[in-house]
Amino acid sequence: MISLDINLNVLTRDLSLYLENQVKVGLFGSGVGLSLVLGFSAAYTCYYLVSVAKKPQLVAGGKKFYKFLREQCPVVSETYYPTFWCWESRIQTLLRPFVTAKPGVTYRNELIKAADGGQISLDWFDNDESPTHPDPASRPTVILLPGLTGTSRESYILHMVQQSRDLGYRCVVFNNRGVSGEMLLTPRTYCAANTEDLETVMEHIQRTNEAAPLMAAGVSMGGMMLANYLGRKGRATCLKGVVLFSAGWDVFECTASLEKPLDRFIFNSYLTSCLQASVDRHRPVLEKAYDIDHVMKAKTIREFDERFTSIMFGYPTNDDYYHAASPVHTLRSVQVPMLCLNAADDVFSPSHAIPVEAAKQNPNVALLITCHGGHIGFLEGFWPRQSTYMDRVFKQFAQAVIEEGALLTDLSS
Repeated sequence: MISLDINLNVLTRDLSLYLENQVKVGLFGSGVGLSLVLGFSAAYTCYYLVSVAKKPQLVAGGKKFYKFLREQCPVVSETYYPTFWCWESRIQTLLRPFVTAKPGVTYRNELIKAADGGQISLDWFDNDESPTHPDPASRPTVILLPGLTGTSRESYILHMVQQSRDLGYRCVVFNNRGVSGEMLLTPRTYCAANTEDLETVMEHIQRTNEAAPLMAAGVSMGGMMLANYLGRKGRATCLKGVVLFSAGWDVFECTASLEKPLDRFIFNSYLTSCLQASVDRHRPVLEKAYDIDHVMKAKTIREFDERFTSIMFGYPTNDDYYHAASPVHTLRSVQVPMLCLNAADDVFSPSHAIPVEAAKQNPNVALLITCHGGHIGFLEGFWPRQSTYMDRVFKQFAQAVIEEGALLTDLSS
């Protein structure tokens, strides 16, 4: 015991002397500190380059569409380098609205009537200063569909408007009923399974700009609605092409993923409260047809849909609604070029539910799957303020569809 105590004392004394002599300027100024920092940095860089930064997986149902994307949209073949300090799925998802800039956009609002007497709010960015397409009658138009509770003021929508402006195109944002400040005139809102309002909007835009080529982009639930619309319309649509971002393909799998403890705490409860706030804002109209007090007690999106959405749109059960809302069931009927960007780590749309095999059976469909990116994240660069991987995919695909659309005829050949 005496020998052990002496050894410990000697060791402690020697260590103290070493620290006093060698680490006088703090961790980062010392040789050992610098070595630790450099070692950690090297290890993290190796891990990032090997396990995080990867080329996306491109899956296309036909060789012609695959070749078109490789040649006209080089971004689909490039390595995606997520922002190195926030590449994790949930962090990307949470930070996107706060990190990315909100470009200044001035809209022209238009309210149009729906068949049931309700009204739909459209926000137009006319781009009258377009140098490449000065004639408004033939100026290409991009229709944008925001996510579940989103509007034309979301950062991801504003970025797509900015990209379209740079290309010389016009944009119109389809706001779902009751979310962008307009009054509800009837006790009806929206859902991913019902495409009646979208069909009304498409017909209105086509009548307004008969000579203008049209394409569309949908984000999250907006992408789901757009995919369901295309699946039901087949070739009977005015759209030349479509791009979807972070769409949920199977609603059963999406809700199950969001009900896991951590994701329920971070995302599910917040989105449920946003949906309830929208309902409460229109309570005077909605309470005539629905038990709003019961709706306001919902704790999850599933409970909200069971008490409100599925009832509003006449589904016998919530399962029936979720089946109808899942684009995986209409994918085979899509008849226009549709590119779909998903991140494999998206907790809103889990990777095992991405319809890879179904996409392979349709020559009009292509999936672009990144390893990272979260839900509507896709941040890249040291400080991802101005542009994301998603923005680059949008810009290149929109330009390819509008400018080189002749190459997309008869993709089944």
